[in-house]
Amino acid sequence: MTKRNQTLAEPAPWKLLLWTAVASLIFGLIGFGEIAEDYLRSARNTLHWHKASGDIVLVKIDDKSLRDVGRWPWPRRYHAELTDALTRAGAKRIFFDFTFFGPTNPDDDSAFAEALERSQRVVLAARTRQGPRGGAIQHSMPMPIFTRHAKVGAISWQYNYQNAVWRLPYAMEWQGQTVPSFAALLGERQGQAGDTFIPDYSLDPTTIPSVSAADVLQGVFDARSLRGKDVIVGPTSNTSGDQYFLPGTGQMGGVYVHVIGAETLKRGSPTYLGWLGCALLTLCVAAIAVTRRRTSHRMAILGAAALVLLLGPAFLEARLIFVDITPALFALAIVSIALLRRRFRQQGLVNPVSDLPNLTALRSDREGRSRALVAARVLNFEEILATLPPNSERALVDQIVSRLTLGTSRRVLYQGDGGIFAWFEDARQPFGNHLEALHALFRNPARVEGLSIDLSITFGVEVGSGRSLANRLASALVAAEEAAHDGLKWKYHDPETLEDASWKLSILSQLDEAIDRGEVWVAYQPKLDLATRRIIGAEALARWTHPQKGPIAASEFVAAAEQHGRIGKLTDFVLAEAVAAAAQINKRGLPFDVAVNLSARLLTDKGFTLRLSALLARHSLPPAHLTLELTETAAVADGEGLEMIARLRDLGVNISIDDYGTGMSTLEYLKKIPASELKIDQSFVKGIVDNRSDRLMVQSTIGLAHSLGRRVVAEGVEQRDVLQLLTEMECDVAQGFVIGRPMSLESLAKRIAAERKRSAA
Repeated sequence: MTKRNQTLAEPAPWKLLLWTAVASLIFGLIGFGEIAEDYLRSARNTLHWHKASGDIVLVKIDDKSLRDVGRWPWPRRYHAELTDALTRAGAKRIFFDFTFFGPTNPDDDSAFAEALERSQRVVLAARTRQGPRGGAIQHSMPMPIFTRHAKVGAISWQYNYQNAVWRLPYAMEWQGQTVPSFAALLGERQGQAGDTFIPDYSLDPTTIPSVSAADVLQGVFDARSLRGKDVIVGPTSNTSGDQYFLPGTGQMGGVYVHVIGAETLKRGSPTYLGWLGCALLTLCVAAIAVTRRRTSHRMAILGAAALVLLLGPAFLEARLIFVDITPALFALAIVSIALLRRRFRQQGLVNPVSDLPNLTALRSDREGRSRALVAARVLNFEEILATLPPNSERALVDQIVSRLTLGTSRRVLYQGDGGIFAWFEDARQPFGNHLEALHALFRNPARVEGLSIDLSITFGVEVGSGRSLANRLASALVAAEEAAHDGLKWKYHDPETLEDASWKLSILSQLDEAIDRGEVWVAYQPKLDLATRRIIGAEALARWTHPQKGPIAASEFVAAAEQHGRIGKLTDFVLAEAVAAAAQINKRGLPFDVAVNLSARLLTDKGFTLRLSALLARHSLPPAHLTLELTETAAVADGEGLEMIARLRDLGVNISIDDYGTGMSTLEYLKKIPASELKIDQSFVKGIVDNRSDRLMVQSTIGLAHSLGRRVVAEGVEQRDVLQLLTEMECDVAQGFVIGRPMSLESLAKRIAAERKRSAA
């Protein structure tokens, strides 16, 4: 990074990596990415979807069994019959995925115990814990008369927010004894009590061989399909309640989880590597990426790393090696967003010819706010460029820069168009001698492409103020222009003492020209329907961005235009933009109303209703979607003003009394004005939480308006508690910063569309 643009230098990469490491460590430790991790693993399972081995057969207690045999749970004599039938069929082992805890009918219990004694190959279920994480311990062991001739296996597990089981135990501890799990017994693997493994849900559960328990009891099944195989009996019907979410498949009986776990162990011993190793490797890749100079190289490395993270684990999981990747993805996201943010900040901040930071970069230099600003203008810069050979501008700029930085090589220069240069200085230092010395340097001709060129330069100084850097730069340039006009080497501009009289005198004429030049534009502040919590419209507000002075306060130019009878053109412009915007949004199928302020001075303009009617017709906007806000303090009691309002209402346009409460708040006034809406002034709305009188005033206004059949809009809503209180007061509509600041039409349309999508979802 050269000294030319050192202000745009990036922070040290180690800082970004350190913060990323800390954030991803916290992310992993608290398990913040669990939900995303589950979905990603389920998606990867589809890449290695496979069938069951067929060594385990499921005897389903399904809907058919419940119809033929009876409601669940069954008397134990049926389990005795199942045991005998499966034993005769030559089943290797028989697992019952439900508990036999506590006595039932003595004859049934004896029948089942005798069947177990005849079989000698049954494994009964024991439950030592059941429920979500942190669930209560529930001991449920088979009766001793059953365990004399049967083994015991654990069927306990813990499930998550999805009712999905992502960890299966090898064994459970019960009264000092280790009870192996069904999955471990079926999979013929051993493990310590408390150790768990991740079941491989890439197995297609529909490929597990199965037979209905009803068919077994009735003897209408192929005994050869069970011979020499492990058999597990379990409920699969929805009515049994033993349903769990199988990732990638959906709700199925819990017995399928045991089989999938067993099939996993039959393939090998699953290995869980956790998230830390993957996160550390990703940080190493990120470290390589941030050291690259070109953004394209950085993003290519990070993109490749993300692709490997998303797809690579599928290769490992097919071999029963499981890793968590969300902390690593989180680290990649942080680094990528940080690098892109820096890139976007730098775009447009460097002069493409000279590599110097431009004036946009100057305006964003926070350190410069407390320092003096010096602007230099090469008066004959464009004239010189016109005489130079093509591609010589860089050489000319180099000559200028070398002189402006002579003796102060660490000075950062900003370059604008047309031979403008600027830099910051310590406001406590004297400027006179230094600027005169710089001016003297430019007396010597510059040599560019073999040509001897005279440079004419002047300087302007703005020592500092509370204004924006854009305004301060404009002041310094004005001072440089004045210095050139007065034949001076430099001139000082003090914005705190000089009054911009010419601006005040020309504001109205400049406003008309600004409308024609496109400097005046319309911002839209959204309105929220408090009953539906939807954006139903917006207020159109005039904005003026002056090319030199920047944003001009609306209170300044609107008030001046109204006071001097020049409000007509501005109002027509805002109305045209607002009606076009409302028509555009409504054509998209999004109901939307727009409000425009109407000056009382226009109530005497007889052509206003004709222009408005033509405007609505041109854009095919129903008049009901337009509201004209009339300031309450306006003197509209005259017959002529009331006639105009009546014509507007006849046209179908809504009338709103703006700033209600600050002017003629009388019943007589409300009776005269055929308004459909009252807009409570923000001076009352802001205080309703803490000020009892304001709250009573707003509450009574809402009640009065509703009794008169009029809607109420509260403006200036800037806090959530104010919004909540207005909702409780049954106010109709709210407007203010907490809902949205004035924004462009594009931003508003995107917000409305996004809100409709969320509602539809």
